[in-house]
Amino acid sequence: MGMGSAWAQSSGLPALGDGESISLSAERQLGDRIARELYRDPDFLEDPVLDEYIQQLWAPLVKAAASRGELSSELQERFAWRILLGRDRSVNAFALPGGYLGVHLGLIAVVGSHDELASVLAHELSHVTQRHIARGMSDQAKMTPWVIGSMILGVLAASKSPQGAQALIVGGQAAAVQSQLSYSRDMEREADRVGYGILVDAGYDPKGFVGMFAKLQQAAGLNDSGAFPYLRSHPLTSERLADMQARQQLNTSAPGTAADMAQAMLSARARVLSQNNPDALKAWIQEAEQPTTRSMPAQRAGALYAATLAHLQMRNMAAAERTLQALGPLVAAADHVPTSEASRTSALAAKRWLRLLRAEVAFKQERFDEVLQTVIPVQNGAALQRPELMAVAQALARMPSHPLQQDITGQLRQWVQAAPHDAPAWDALSRLLSKQGQALASLRAEGEAQIARLDWSGGIDRLRAAQDLARTGRLRPGEHIEASIVDARLRYAQDNWLALQKQR
Repeated sequence: MGMGSAWAQSSGLPALGDGESISLSAERQLGDRIARELYRDPDFLEDPVLDEYIQQLWAPLVKAAASRGELSSELQERFAWRILLGRDRSVNAFALPGGYLGVHLGLIAVVGSHDELASVLAHELSHVTQRHIARGMSDQAKMTPWVIGSMILGVLAASKSPQGAQALIVGGQAAAVQSQLSYSRDMEREADRVGYGILVDAGYDPKGFVGMFAKLQQAAGLNDSGAFPYLRSHPLTSERLADMQARQQLNTSAPGTAADMAQAMLSARARVLSQNNPDALKAWIQEAEQPTTRSMPAQRAGALYAATLAHLQMRNMAAAERTLQALGPLVAAADHVPTSEASRTSALAAKRWLRLLRAEVAFKQERFDEVLQTVIPVQNGAALQRPELMAVAQALARMPSHPLQQDITGQLRQWVQAAPHDAPAWDALSRLLSKQGQALASLRAEGEAQIARLDWSGGIDRLRAAQDLARTGRLRPGEHIEASIVDARLRYAQDNWLALQKQR
């Protein structure tokens, strides 16, 4: 991204016209243009644990929006519906054209429950379903989508590098952009109303909306240091607060649950991954070493989880083992005293996050057999969930030949068939295929990973290499089908690359 980072803190984004001034395909192209730069940004994060967490919150919201009639089948089919995580400590989330959403780790770090995070996602989803991004740019109608995309990228980059942002905002349009790239009050109220209904229908506690509003309002009163940019792009007016409180009073939801240990562990992960400079890492460690007597078990678990990750980042394996060992009894105790269905679910999730953290510590120490033993369930042959699958694939790629290689390769093939936009899974599959001597399939998987990140030139390069390999005639049995797929995917990547050049 040059001098500026696309994961900036100032993300009030535009809506383009009345919804009719830009077609769905044009808006998707614009979203692809912006997402392509985000994928290349150093702050873009691919983390299997947090990726799964956010996707599991997101999927019920999209389903609820469709069932409520807020999300048309055409919009659902034509837009990307992808969430990109940014390694940024600021509390922020933003909708982009074409059904892309950005979420900063700083937001995940401060939420106290999955309901609070889901409320933000529901609000942003509603900006997309109501086509707010396609309803506020009538004044910019004469601009090409390429110019608009550059303007949005410039605004996203503004807080980290004003000079870089100015370079991205082409045509001297910076002043006009700042007045245009924000949602109107009516749009914010509509996103609140629609988002609240989606949240409830998706099965989340609507108290999450009020809780998140309270956090943002408190932060607004404490400071304006840039850590809460969501308040600037989505201002919390007293009218919005009153409206949400009134909606909450009309809704009879279950009483709030006690602090969620699983959520505390995930928030801790987000904190460490978003702030991993030496001073911050030492602070996370110190917090675990000096617990207060008033610390709840969930808070203590979060502190120990953060300290373990911090020790790993600092390559202090012995200390990581110590904090990991201290975390175990806390998680086990939570599993023994569930008081409700929600607490039982949280306890099971906490055990899973602990198991994956153990695998992470073992991998960093190159104890790859231990990774497999920690992650794979007793019943062999069971399909693994994505974080476990990625952990096992990562370990197998570093080991000599192993009986599990073929099974995990098969599971990865099935996964990318169902989720073709999962670039890290394609990368993992490529490594395992290469290790098994399947060079053609490995090269194709490399190309698919680049395509998933919208890097058409990178995808073309890898697929051409696969095509050249196939033309040598040294194909293994059954690889002729793979060679045909390579040809088709190469044409697809070339068509998209040519379309991109025409947009420019």
